[in-house]
Amino acid sequence: MKPTRFGPSLYGTNRFCMASSSPLHVAVIGTGIVGASAAHFLAAAGARVTLLDASGPAAGATGASDGAVSVASKRPGPMMDLARHARAFYVRHERDGLFRGLFHRRSTFLVARTAIEADLVTRHGADLAAAGERVVEVDRATLLARIPGLGDSVCAALEIPDDGHALGYEITQRLLATSRVDIRRNAPVSEIVMRAGRACGVLIRDEFLPADAVLVAAGIGSAPLLGLGEILIPRKGQMAVTDRATTAGPAIDGHLMAASYLAAKRGIVRDNSHIGLVIDPLMTGQFLIGGSREDHRSDHSTDAVTIAAILREALDLYPPLAARRVLRSFAGVRSASRDGLPIVGPHPHRPGVVIATGFEGDGICLGPFMGASAARLLLGERPEADLSSLSPQRLVRAEVHA
Repeated sequence: MKPTRFGPSLYGTNRFCMASSSPLHVAVIGTGIVGASAAHFLAAAGARVTLLDASGPAAGATGASDGAVSVASKRPGPMMDLARHARAFYVRHERDGLFRGLFHRRSTFLVARTAIEADLVTRHGADLAAAGERVVEVDRATLLARIPGLGDSVCAALEIPDDGHALGYEITQRLLATSRVDIRRNAPVSEIVMRAGRACGVLIRDEFLPADAVLVAAGIGSAPLLGLGEILIPRKGQMAVTDRATTAGPAIDGHLMAASYLAAKRGIVRDNSHIGLVIDPLMTGQFLIGGSREDHRSDHSTDAVTIAAILREALDLYPPLAARRVLRSFAGVRSASRDGLPIVGPHPHRPGVVIATGFEGDGICLGPFMGASAARLLLGERPEADLSSLSPQRLVRAEVHA
């Protein structure tokens, strides 16, 4: 079933009409930030949405991530360009009230501690500038005035002043709280049901839920539902949260991102390469410190060796952390694709199925925009940005040529 008439925009107020005079019914699998966004904007366009949650809200990667809405952290090419669209999406919806009080402008500082890292930061800064990003070179004296106590090893830094911060679980909660969506908890989907060559619903255990279209946005849980082979890789990340350094907002003036994190994103092999250090000053005055990048690990356990390695790196970069207590450590599992790009678009062999997964550590930044883009695809509309590089079709071509 396809809509015969649309409103002027997904974000408009006009309902679209179906040939059967009933609204389009979409089953959205996954209640993380991507699924919640898709459900919100589908419902805003007049669709009927059933949001299916295998466990609890934001129980996957969305609830176990830092809050960087960051272009600075993205590798050059499609990811950097899409992150600019995604950040602008946050800005727009902070202004219109949807994300008010949840999204905050905040600089990202790319920090180097060796000459080799300084070269990497300079190269990455040039790529950001070429993409249209504002990049400010910061000398050590200025950086110390902004972030007193920075480690002696820091030798170079760039500021990307237009980045921002939002906590994924708060964004997800806001999207769901402002949506007219039927949410079913503890409803794991076991199969997407095809009939007459098109998706017609899903199986939840042994119960059939009919639907006109299906969105798979279940992170690593998407893999068994998609039938596209070994396309998704679980990547575990361990993190730690400290007590409060202040009760008056973020303790330092920006998000600290070590060159080790950039190296990991750009596929550069280093010593201790499973650690990509970020120090995230939360609005609560706490610090979120991460993280590890452990491929093919889907457990949620933490270990003292990895957490200790993360904390040693963090103390070298920002010694005042020695005065803080670690309140807890935790791990999340992100879904990474074989080629490092998210997978967003219509399923190549299953009409009526749209995929939005594989965001790895970029889900908080990209999630709301990508959820809205998936909603547009389900409604037969063109997304605001070119998503061709993320198309699932590329995976089919890769298998043919392998």
